[in-house]
Amino acid sequence: QVQLVESGGGLVQAGGSLRLSCVASGRTFSIHGMGWFRQAPGKEREFVAAINWSGGSTYYADSVKGRFTISRDNAKNTVYLQMNSLNAVDTANYYCAAADSGLRFSTWQYNYWGQGTQVTVSS
Repeated sequence: QVQLVESGGGLVQAGGSLRLSCVASGRTFSIHGMGWFRQAPGKEREFVAAINWSGGSTYYADSVKGRFTISRDNAKNTVYLQMNSLNAVDTANYYCAAADSGLRFSTWQYNYWGQGTQVTVSS
């Protein structure tokens, strides 16, 4: 099993920035990819960004490309999501996820999930 704990959410004004962190523990050697998803009230969970754990390849949803950056620190078993130029549509609960396979973009492709951290952007 892998446990994931997110942190870094909060309330920020439009145009501001936040950095989310996700620490993995347990069978971390089985992780080959990690991702961030978000879910707003009444909406489905959607893909935000993903990173390959070994090579560091990344992929982003079009809605966040150029504003968000995903990165990882293998030594700390931590993945980050730097979010800049935030706006109201970015308001959601953000979830970290880990996959036994590599770069993945769909919720069903991930094996482990964190509890989420709320991001609220005020306009």
